[in-house]
Amino acid sequence: MNATIATLLGGALLAAAPASAQAADPGACTAATQTRLMVTVRGLKNSTGKVRVQVYDGAGFLKKGRWLGRVEAPAREGATICIAVPRAGDYAVAVRHDANGNGKSDWNDGGGFSRDPKLSLMRLEPDFAKVVIPVRSGENRVAVTMNYRRGLSIGPIR
Repeated sequence: MNATIATLLGGALLAAAPASAQAADPGACTAATQTRLMVTVRGLKNSTGKVRVQVYDGAGFLKKGRWLGRVEAPAREGATICIAVPRAGDYAVAVRHDANGNGKSDWNDGGGFSRDPKLSLMRLEPDFAKVVIPVRSGENRVAVTMNYRRGLSIGPIR
């Protein structure tokens, strides 16, 4: 195991630069948000650092800077984070746990996707078809289970 694998894991689970956890986050919900996702983050290894929630369409899925919305918040098991979605449609949610809050992808960071696809060191990025969810106008809910490196595998904390 080496830093390259850690970089791949972090890069696959997060394809954008750090954001601050403020109302100014692109994608943060406001009273005027018509279409929104309530993302519940479950299975966090710990409550340190931050979680980042990003929403993608099929064309931009996991491409750097191509997210449609993102919100960063303190890591807290079972937290529900509201993220604005541009309009009703089919989207994917990616969540990253920056466990030490340093804004970098590290070996101990975790990540997850809508529909909780199985990940491996050989397959860190699921296909959009495996994580896509329909989002309608109004409030929508999705839960994302976090995955972490465990020896030579990646999966939820048990």
